[in-house]
Amino acid sequence: MDQESEAFYGRLKEELQNGTEWPSTYLYKFIVPSDSDKTDRIEAIFDNTGAVIETRKSKNGKYTSLSITVHLENPDKVIEKYIEVGKVEGVISL
Repeated sequence: MDQESEAFYGRLKEELQNGTEWPSTYLYKFIVPSDSDKTDRIEAIFDNTGAVIETRKSKNGKYTSLSITVHLENPDKVIEKYIEVGKVEGVISL
């Protein structure tokens, strides 16, 4: 992980620790090019976590948005999932 990513995740962890009681429910939002392989890979990352995953294609069908609501134990678990999803090519995290 590069220094910029480390700094970002460090700030995110601090905000999550200070602003949320853990364990807690967290909402992830991602946008990916509409490719079933990419959405399947993201869904697999959250498999067996009890996550609720909603997908919606853009008007022209070129992109798919994913809203993933999942109950997690602590901020480290939130960041772990962001890092895993970040390995999927073309993903934009919101």
